[in-house]
Amino acid sequence: MLVVKNLTKSFNSAGGEVHALKDVNMTINTGEFASIIGKSGSGKSTLLSMLGALDVPTSGSIQVDDIDIAKLSAAKQTAYRAKKIGFVFQHYNLIPNLTALENVMLALEFGGMPASKRKARAQELLTEVGLDEDEQLRKPTRLSGGQQQRVSIARALANKPAIVLADEPTGNLDSETGKKIFDLLHSLTRSENVTIIAVTHDMDIAGKTDRTFRLKDGQIVIEK
Repeated sequence: MLVVKNLTKSFNSAGGEVHALKDVNMTINTGEFASIIGKSGSGKSTLLSMLGALDVPTSGSIQVDDIDIAKLSAAKQTAYRAKKIGFVFQHYNLIPNLTALENVMLALEFGGMPASKRKARAQELLTEVGLDEDEQLRKPTRLSGGQQQRVSIARALANKPAIVLADEPTGNLDSETGKKIFDLLHSLTRSENVTIIAVTHDMDIAGKTDRTFRLKDGQIVIEK
């Protein structure tokens, strides 16, 4: 379970103190698919960075399975990201000179999985997200956008994370492919028992997630 309490992030600027997030509270259960929506500048990216332990809040807490990740040391936050968080990006961020299979195997290597087990686990994940054996051996330039995003999702799931954070996961895809990726993410919350939190501008997607949070000026104004 993810529990965010009174989360605030402030910056000092020439014009004074700026509040990127102001007293944000949210709870997301294990295995739920949640979306975060809001206009540019509303605080979505800042919140995602906090949840992924890429930045620390000014005040407040972020508890994942009763551990406050905001209070971990830098070294422990790095370990937390490697073991507990998976990231899915709009632009896929795959390593171009590696095959789909090798991209996922590399994530498993960083996660500490023994070399003897990496290939089988990577093949299992890529099959689960819908890539056949031939596609698994292709480099990103020989895969469609939808296929590349499937590889990115498999990579995010590699080390059995507690949470997958997806930043505009369908932003570079046509509507039909985007729907397929959304359906895949939704099914993975069940099959992998993973919590998925997606920042999105796609209202069709946001309206179909288990939970939707709307941010405005750094605050949650609507929760469904």
